[in-house]
Amino acid sequence: MITFILNNKTIKTSAHSGMTLLDFVRYEQRLTGTKIGCREGDCGACTVLVRTLENDTITYQSITSCISPLGNAHGKHIVTVEGTNLKNKLTTAQEAMKANYATQCGFCTPGFVVALTGFAISNSDKNYSKALDAISGNICRCTGYKSIEKAACQVVEKLENQEKNSFKWLIENGFIPEYFEGIPQRLKEIEADDLDQPKGKYVAGGTDLYVQQADNLIDNSVHLIQEKNFLKGIEINNGICNIGANSTVTDLWNHTELNSYFPNLKKHLKLVSSEQIRNMASFGGNLVNASPIGDMTIFFLALNSKITIINPAGKERQLPLKEFYQDYKTYDLKDGELIKTISFKLPTKDSYFNFEKVCKRTHLDIASVNSAINISLENEKIQEAHVSIGGVAAIPKYLHKTSAFLNGKSLTSEIIMEAGDILQNEISPISDVRGSSDYKRLLGRQLFFAHFTELFPKQFNLNDFVQHA
Repeated sequence: MITFILNNKTIKTSAHSGMTLLDFVRYEQRLTGTKIGCREGDCGACTVLVRTLENDTITYQSITSCISPLGNAHGKHIVTVEGTNLKNKLTTAQEAMKANYATQCGFCTPGFVVALTGFAISNSDKNYSKALDAISGNICRCTGYKSIEKAACQVVEKLENQEKNSFKWLIENGFIPEYFEGIPQRLKEIEADDLDQPKGKYVAGGTDLYVQQADNLIDNSVHLIQEKNFLKGIEINNGICNIGANSTVTDLWNHTELNSYFPNLKKHLKLVSSEQIRNMASFGGNLVNASPIGDMTIFFLALNSKITIINPAGKERQLPLKEFYQDYKTYDLKDGELIKTISFKLPTKDSYFNFEKVCKRTHLDIASVNSAINISLENEKIQEAHVSIGGVAAIPKYLHKTSAFLNGKSLTSEIIMEAGDILQNEISPISDVRGSSDYKRLLGRQLFFAHFTELFPKQFNLNDFVQHA
């Protein structure tokens, strides 16, 4: 029995755990403020908030309910736009949208209201930039985005005097209704043991599977693994970072210690999908999706990561991520096996990491080409180099020859340009909707050069490589 709190109502349902949360909310509960848009997690019209009972702090996150399995709501608090409503007056987010004329057709408005409400009650810094991050997964079809941004600014202004993690303050200032204050205790009281899991397709966040196979997953058995504790967590020991396969981009984003090792981590991660998807999608799912342009796969390849794989009997094996992929959507994973952890050496004071991505829009888009590099230097010589690139081969590509060539070389423009030529011989892009083969070759070259101009701006600029453009 799936048990959770939906707005102010405790739900116990025997509905199929593979049905989408969106369909349950709309068709079983008749809460139609949550809209059906793209059914791919791209438009944000179906945004809801979710809270897990991990501690007594405010830990609500926004997700796209159209690609979230209902079973993942088990033991949690789910909030739709109806659940944010106050009696006889607008909430702060609703009033901001109204005051700034931030709605035209109105279809997308509930999603924006929910996302802005989630921002208000999150642990995020309450500034304008973070507010825009919160609505990065919401799209206005009427091109009214500037007025929506003004509404977000008004919400930020209202939060200037917020008492940290205070439900009471948020309630008194019209951000959320009174019932929110009792949710932590109610979550403790509901019966939320592990769901009975039939044999079926493994599903974690579902952000890719529900785009590709929604109808099949809705009608057939799924084995939900999002809440499996042995797949969770981020640990740092003796210079090694171990990341559970169920961890999300948001978990990395919020990890203080990792941000100290990777000063530009949030800048890189902001290029990965939207806040709603970053809150949902698991790293394990990203790796086994095996997309040739998976952002985090390219990220981890450049870190020369290893993965630990576990079978149903609990036996584990480990292999380098760069040896995991065999052909298009084909990888070294046997029936019943799961990726358990991703591990890599942490950067030192002599190492440098960068991630680059080109796509048709800055955020919430699939890359035409993406690339990452991790190099360590000593006396202006490259001691170790790892380069990865996506969108130019049938698999997420670790550049073995390019990386090997750089090892032991001096850090000069001549060496980098020669490495760029080797890169061109390692890739084999095809023409598709994201660009022609020639275009992707050009992007691959330029992103490779961009790593060095970004990491060593005093030493290199793009003019140093213009003859190879």
